[in-house]
Amino acid sequence: MRVTDALSLLRDKRDGKPLSRKQLYWLVDAVISGAAEEAQLGAFLMAVYQRGMGAEEQAHLTLAMRDSGTVLRWRDVPGPVLDKHSTGGVGDLVSLVLAPLVAACGGYVPMISGRGLGHTGGTLDKLESIPGFSTQQSESAMDDMLRRNGLFIVGQSATLAPADQRLYALRDITGTVSCQPLIVSSILSKKLAEGLQGLVLDIKTGNGAILRQHAEAEALGQALCNVAVAAGLPCSALITDMNQPLGSSAGNALEVAMAVDFLRGHEVPERLHEVVFALGEELLQTGRLAADAAGARDQLEAALASGAAAERFARMVAAQGGPGDFMDRPEAYLPAAPVQCVLRASDDGVVSRIDTQQLGEAVRGLGAGRRQARDRIDPAVGISACVQLGSSVTRGDPLLTLHAASEAQAQEGLKKLAPAFMIGAQSSPPRLIYQRLQAQTAAQEASFR
Repeated sequence: MRVTDALSLLRDKRDGKPLSRKQLYWLVDAVISGAAEEAQLGAFLMAVYQRGMGAEEQAHLTLAMRDSGTVLRWRDVPGPVLDKHSTGGVGDLVSLVLAPLVAACGGYVPMISGRGLGHTGGTLDKLESIPGFSTQQSESAMDDMLRRNGLFIVGQSATLAPADQRLYALRDITGTVSCQPLIVSSILSKKLAEGLQGLVLDIKTGNGAILRQHAEAEALGQALCNVAVAAGLPCSALITDMNQPLGSSAGNALEVAMAVDFLRGHEVPERLHEVVFALGEELLQTGRLAADAAGARDQLEAALASGAAAERFARMVAAQGGPGDFMDRPEAYLPAAPVQCVLRASDDGVVSRIDTQQLGEAVRGLGAGRRQARDRIDPAVGISACVQLGSSVTRGDPLLTLHAASEAQAQEGLKKLAPAFMIGAQSSPPRLIYQRLQAQTAAQEASFR
């Protein structure tokens, strides 16, 4: 990075001036080439943290980060290329069922997912509880799977938005992880590199979410929509509740088992069903596979009832190295914890509050998540049959079932889980979907293609 150009860029950002497309592409090139010194990049990140970025400026940074590596192209795919992104939660297995549902309705879903973050679960960790399932695939394999099956779910490769990987590591040590413009460009650079034609965002809020306050979730969702559209990607967002687990299970194999039940048409929590279908309606309409929400819901219901969505999931599992008969007998393949015990209500009343982050932390403590990158995941552990807010209980009724690797671990887990439930006289369960967001400046949609 030439010193004179670096100083000019840093001065402009320091003084609150918007950086141009040329400046931001030059900066990202310096990130990839290694020409940028860490001190300069740290100064840039802090200047953005202090001064912010406008939608156009964020779009330029996002596209520069997208173009720092491979951009997937799906030429001649006979349908819209669609995906979703979630900010993460507890018992949130939406991706596992939404992707095959949308594929069964004519969409193509090249889903690039992540691992658990803090107390929240990760889609890749869940899928890897299926024996043989590989989340690392070559570009040619992904192209073949998308055309044959309509979907795949993989991890980010080293060539996909590599500038994001270096900048994210620096954000972690410069205190700028929470900077909204940097969050937006990090998320969207990877989604744009997928070659999408439509995106829906599931922005969680509540005591189990990364963004606990509604205002924080709304601000991030609005910024993501604005920048996505400014970068040429049609996008909408739903602000959804995470004041209790979305599904009744949390833990890798346990959530896969629930996804199988969902796709087979078995009874699943109403909250999970509603979020999946609300997001599916957004995607089918964005991809012009349905004219309105009612038509989209009809298609999703038909794909579920006919078994078409279950078939897509089965094909994905087999194509990515899992058992060919997984959907026929998942219990033969998914690992089960050797110890199961029940957490029981200590009083009569109504479940009036659930500390969802505490549940997630307890599940991670069992071994379902990581505290360090090198930590090994135990796919079998977690919780199931978790009660919902507003449930009436009497003393001794089950609140959940804990799945642990040992009796000692189970007893320790019960101690951590018990304080997460408050039994009171009454409860008013929160709304499930708080609002829908779309870009405020739709006219920018074609400005930065």
